[in-house]
Amino acid sequence: MRRSLVIGTVLLVLAFVLVGGPSMLLSTGQTATEGPGTTPSTTDRPAPDLVTFEDSESGFWQYLSPSKEFRKRSPINVVVRGDVADVERALTEADGGEWSEINESEEAAGPDTYALFGGNASDNETQAENGTAANDSLPNETNDSSANVTDENRTESEPSRGRLPDLDWGEADGGVRYAYVDPGPNESGYWTTETLQLEDGTYYGQRYHIRLYESPNADDDWVAMQTHSEHFDWFTLRHRVHGSQAAQQKVESNFMAHPAVDVQDDVSRIYLDNSNSADADGWATLVELAGLIVVPTFVGVRARRRGTSASSEASQRVGQRTPAAIDDHLTDVDRRRIAAVADRLEAGHLLLAVAIIALLLGVRAGGIFLERQATFLTPHQIAALLYPVIGVGIPVATYLIARGLTRRLDAAVVAAGSLAVAIWLDYGMLGVDALPVEVIVQRMLVVVALGLIAGGAAKRAARDSKVNDMLLVGTALWVVVLAGTLFGYF
Repeated sequence: MRRSLVIGTVLLVLAFVLVGGPSMLLSTGQTATEGPGTTPSTTDRPAPDLVTFEDSESGFWQYLSPSKEFRKRSPINVVVRGDVADVERALTEADGGEWSEINESEEAAGPDTYALFGGNASDNETQAENGTAANDSLPNETNDSSANVTDENRTESEPSRGRLPDLDWGEADGGVRYAYVDPGPNESGYWTTETLQLEDGTYYGQRYHIRLYESPNADDDWVAMQTHSEHFDWFTLRHRVHGSQAAQQKVESNFMAHPAVDVQDDVSRIYLDNSNSADADGWATLVELAGLIVVPTFVGVRARRRGTSASSEASQRVGQRTPAAIDDHLTDVDRRRIAAVADRLEAGHLLLAVAIIALLLGVRAGGIFLERQATFLTPHQIAALLYPVIGVGIPVATYLIARGLTRRLDAAVVAAGSLAVAIWLDYGMLGVDALPVEVIVQRMLVVVALGLIAGGAAKRAARDSKVNDMLLVGTALWVVVLAGTLFGYF
């Protein structure tokens, strides 16, 4: 029992050193949510000041909200003066057509949150509520607006808000974001859902995501856009937003590369004072696209950009240290310790590390592969196929391999360390540099749990009984953490 407590303590320290500490350090000043810590604003007050243009009667509020109330969550960070159809063509046809419209299966799967049995009110961009606010309109707002009624009917009929087909995974909350728009004089403002959604990237990897909201007046050509980058988290089965600036800069550069856009005259920044969400700085990109003929980028333009990119590659110099230089700094005690560690290493340690890393990264690669090649599968079906590899495959493989190892502490440290390395490799490939606290805690717990499973399976732990305290605690912790995750506690 005492040995088990020592190993458990070592694993906790290891989890903090390898996962918790670096994650919190990198996430300082940021979160992976849009609008954390913002005090909710309710609809029992007049509408806030709206963003308007001199030649336009209509306007919009500079945030999106998960419900029909003024909550400063997802900041509007790109505004285009033009028709929404021209905006879509500019992004999907120009420069190779990197952007594509989100398909129906991804919308139905809920691009922000999965929940196995319903009741999960957590998503990644915010802590969304199930349903909307009790008061869906402003105090002095008339409810007979045809535009508002049309929007209400369309929203309630959307399949993404009901039971998902084929799998009993409950509602996919968090997929809808409302924008508040005001048509102008003599008309009432109202909440509306997005006109269009575009993505660049992979659903089960990393992607840039845009929600577009067009002007309520046909004569006022403007499109308000909310852009962010996000990744699919296989441990929590959710999309996690990790910032908005990178996506904003990408959209901005896409418009600047368009042959019909004058970089000096047609692209600028305007201050919307909505910097209290994620990494947004309050400045939005303004693109003057109105009246332009949108055409695909010419081949010569694409070729010139490729040449510029190639010419900008800088040579890298790698400093090398010879084994002799390292050996000069080692004492006899250091050499004995290194020799002792080397003597304890077994082939099974390497096999255990490779198996854990391969399984976790294999799920990421498998999801992207199935998304691209098995187009007949819905996002939920892909998740149902691959998630058991995470939930069952990793601990089972760890147990089977660790049974051939001798020392409990060695097996526990190798398993926990390998999972931490796999997590960082996964995040590194996705370009993730900010995580919410609850995700950091969840990762630390699964690292500890897997280490206990490996330690409990080792020969010295199983010499009296194969079912021992470390194995039981590790298995229970793994099950409780993953089950809690699926029920929305992480």
